[in-house]
Amino acid sequence: MAVKTSEKALDIVIDEMIDVVEHSKDEIFNISEEARKDYERLLKELTETKEGVIKHINDGDQLEQKVRFSRQRLSEVSKYFDRYSENEIREVYERTHRMQTELAMLRQEEKGLREKRDELERRLISLDQTIERAEGLASKISVILTYLNDDFRQVNEMIEEAKEKQEFGLKIIEAQEEERRKISREIHDGPAQMLANILLRSELVDRTFRQGGIEEAVKEIKSVRRMIRSSLYEVRRIIYDLRPMALDDLGLVPTIKKYLSTTEDYNKTKIEFVSMGSEQRLNQKYEIAFFRLVQEAVQNAIKHASAKLIKVKLEIGKKRILMTIKDNGKGFDPSMKRDKSFGLIGMRERVEMLEGTLTIDSIIDEGTTILISVPYTNED
Repeated sequence: MAVKTSEKALDIVIDEMIDVVEHSKDEIFNISEEARKDYERLLKELTETKEGVIKHINDGDQLEQKVRFSRQRLSEVSKYFDRYSENEIREVYERTHRMQTELAMLRQEEKGLREKRDELERRLISLDQTIERAEGLASKISVILTYLNDDFRQVNEMIEEAKEKQEFGLKIIEAQEEERRKISREIHDGPAQMLANILLRSELVDRTFRQGGIEEAVKEIKSVRRMIRSSLYEVRRIIYDLRPMALDDLGLVPTIKKYLSTTEDYNKTKIEFVSMGSEQRLNQKYEIAFFRLVQEAVQNAIKHASAKLIKVKLEIGKKRILMTIKDNGKGFDPSMKRDKSFGLIGMRERVEMLEGTLTIDSIIDEGTTILISVPYTNED
């Protein structure tokens, strides 16, 4: 009875987390739609403003030509004052003054329209970036929802005893919060910061170009491009860490190769990977499980063991899948219970769910070896 109560409570917690994330996704979608509507409205207003600027320029040029002729006429009247009547002189003077005033007002309106045009262009750039960020966040949240539905549901199915289920439920919540903090921190320190810098640099390009520094503006544009590439790389890395799309498209072995290569470059840690046996596509639950096992073991070796060399070996046989992860890190005493071993507990639960075995052999200051063996046939 206690077990069923615990299961129900954990299901409620997971459902609530999913509801919160889905609600956040809807809010981001609404923000994106509002920004898109504002973008379309401002774009229409910008087009009308540009047309107004062109019209004022043309009208001003024509009026300026008329003012020039009128000034010549006024000069002629002033020079031969005695040849013209008082009404003619007053008419020429008033007409010239009226056209000069009209020209000044027209040029002032033109200046106002130019400033409005520039402001609209800046707001459009800002809105466009807001739309891109909203769409990017919506995509990340979709990945997180998949992550919640897949991994958390599997974890819930793996827990059998009441005490383990209660402890594991608390660990799940802690891991979820930690994952949110991690994603928030990575987005804030990475893409969000870069996007803010890109916005500032784009404004600098605008000012530089207006001041006539075309070469400097080109240099700044190239710099902005580099920042955009770097930001795109960070966003792709974050998405890949949550759920690599290659796992669905290419299968287990290519995805592990890509993940280990990326991790090796990012952490400056040497990682060797050997694949033996068949590279056939496996049942999805096996591919997800073994990728997560590699991901957890490698991250533990890097973060907690400070390993400089990691060796990963995967062998897909006709009746069994074998995996070995070996590192030369700090090591630990497997017989000692560790307080923060949620990663190892999760790995063991994954393997047991697949009716396999997980063995850990570790020696302090010499490294750790993890051996995973899971039964598997083509019928699976």
